[in-house]
Amino acid sequence: METTSHVTVLKDSTANPAPLGLCAFGMTTVLLNFHNAGFFEMNSMILGMGIFYGGLAQVIAGVLESKKGNTFGTTAFTSYGFFWLSLVALIVMPKLGWVEAASKSAMAAYLAVWGVFTLVLFVGTLRSSKALQFIFGSLALLFFLLAAGDATGNEEITRIAGYEGIICGASAIYTGLAEVLNEVYGKTVLPIGHK
Repeated sequence: METTSHVTVLKDSTANPAPLGLCAFGMTTVLLNFHNAGFFEMNSMILGMGIFYGGLAQVIAGVLESKKGNTFGTTAFTSYGFFWLSLVALIVMPKLGWVEAASKSAMAAYLAVWGVFTLVLFVGTLRSSKALQFIFGSLALLFFLLAAGDATGNEEITRIAGYEGIICGASAIYTGLAEVLNEVYGKTVLPIGHK
């Protein structure tokens, strides 16, 4: 008796969550770094974006990346989503009287650890698009500049970091929107330098 086997290939019909994560990261980063560059004070607009768009939206994007089997995307979006939530907690908890505010040296350590984490993820982007390489490279630099600003108490370093962070965030917004438009039009509308 002859048997035949059939292999069914299922097409992944789920949406790409990366644009959500990139735009959430980018827009929140731009707004925080407007503050770091000295354009306005730390305020509820930044904290609200940090909780809901930079925080929760990125965590959601990271969970969705796991369903697509993307370990890099899951790690990056989920981690940076929780970075934003932890940053807001570091700012708000002392104002609520729950804990003492972190010292400048403690904040420098916090930012430096995130810089090292980002630098390692940057190595992973070397097998990806030029746009992702730029985002992660500039983000690692941003974390190290912010850490140096806190470690030295030099506000000029923090101001420079603010301008650099605006560029980093804008590059993430560009990449996220490029992925949306390129998919919608079925062609390269905005280039991201695929490998």
